[in-house]
Amino acid sequence: MTDLSLDSIDEPENSPREECGVFGVWAPGEDVAKLTYYGLYALQHRGQEAAGISVGDGSQVLVFKDLGLVSQVFDEQTLASMQGHIAVGHCRYSTTGSTTWENSQPIFRHTAAGNAVALGHNGNLVNTAELAQRARDLGIYSRSETASSDSDVIGALLAHEAADKTLEQAALELLPTLRGAFCLTFQDENTLYAARDPHGVRPLSLGRLDRGWVVASETAALDIVGASFVRDIEPGELLAIDADGVRSTRFTEATPKGCIFEYVYLARPDSVINGRSVHSARVDIGRRLAREAPAPIGDLVIPVPESGTPAAVGYAQESGIPYGQGLMKNAYVGRTFIQPSQTIRQLGIRLKLNPLKEVIRGKKLVVVDDSIVRGNTQRALIRMLREAGAAEVHVRIASPPVRWPCFYGIDFASPAELIANGMESEAGMVEGIRKAIDADSLSYLSIDGMVAASEQPADALCMACFDGHYPIELPQETSMGKAVLETILAVPNDNASALMRP
Repeated sequence: MTDLSLDSIDEPENSPREECGVFGVWAPGEDVAKLTYYGLYALQHRGQEAAGISVGDGSQVLVFKDLGLVSQVFDEQTLASMQGHIAVGHCRYSTTGSTTWENSQPIFRHTAAGNAVALGHNGNLVNTAELAQRARDLGIYSRSETASSDSDVIGALLAHEAADKTLEQAALELLPTLRGAFCLTFQDENTLYAARDPHGVRPLSLGRLDRGWVVASETAALDIVGASFVRDIEPGELLAIDADGVRSTRFTEATPKGCIFEYVYLARPDSVINGRSVHSARVDIGRRLAREAPAPIGDLVIPVPESGTPAAVGYAQESGIPYGQGLMKNAYVGRTFIQPSQTIRQLGIRLKLNPLKEVIRGKKLVVVDDSIVRGNTQRALIRMLREAGAAEVHVRIASPPVRWPCFYGIDFASPAELIANGMESEAGMVEGIRKAIDADSLSYLSIDGMVAASEQPADALCMACFDGHYPIELPQETSMGKAVLETILAVPNDNASALMRP
């Protein structure tokens, strides 16, 4: 979600940060608030900063949201008070901008006719400034608005368009004007809606309950609430779900460009995206990595948990090197509002990972991780493994080098912070990173290997963070456009200038 204030969040995370999770349910006779609560629980990995649920009962829409994890925001009493037959849920991570209550979702607006609109958004628009100016020109949005996300602009414009028409008609007029990656779930008092951008950058699925329907960012959330998977919502499709059933309308032509990083890192391994099991894709990635980059010597393959685990399993299977658990992850350490002391902060990665010394002492390790972004975590991890007695540390990365920022919903570092950026040659880049993180050897999976493991056509995937080929053009006059232009200058790419819209 684009933040109009363009303030940055200072968090020393090494991995790419998740974006958001959306969930919606239309199910008369069911406890839709609790279904949404559990659906958001399944999507918590996609956003840990804020959570919210809206519920409609045919006459009104009630919204409850706050900063924090799903389990921190909601309790039994709150959920019991949210009665109705339609619900929209959202868990948020802001890809840029501040973490404030006003930016939490679902966004709530009233139309001129007094009807309610509640909306949740996963993704990132690239024409937010243009849309915000349009909203200001219409007198429905001002620079003093306390909420400052692209999601709030969408909500404001949607409510405005619905002044003299149905919400479905308003959406069909607004959606073609949105550019970027977006998966939307929204509702009024009677109907649940879901829409996916024409590129289908982020996943969105439809599920069936005995007495209703569910939409969710990932199929794992359908499983959690007992919904059977029906199909993926298509790129460029708007669904409307009410007492008459499910209506599907195309608001624009589909040009699929699904994010390949969903298969590498973002999605839960028990989800299925476009017919491909995420877990199976990651295991296959590990097998291909073992064939492309065999370790010169190895006694044990260990993952960086949890995102590196399936690839490490595949690497061990293909290489014949035994698989082992050399690192323990503290499952209860996540984003917190209580900052660690300076002494603890200096320990860095030990807050989340701790080595099993008796397992790794004296061993030549093959350490499998999903990606390297800044390199800070790998550097600290290798130091920790050596201090625990590892004889050698050979790092294998289950994706290509991340050299480009993402403008479609993942908060990668700026170009200057990406450790793979600025290297003149591929070989020089890998050797430079190996020295920087102090590994005995370092290898990445190729782009071709990653694409093959996804089992998706290469021309139907967005791989911009790896190859710099952005499928959605960015206006030069915006901060995003300027950032891309700076990136193009920093990492020469013959094709990248085509994404800039004059």
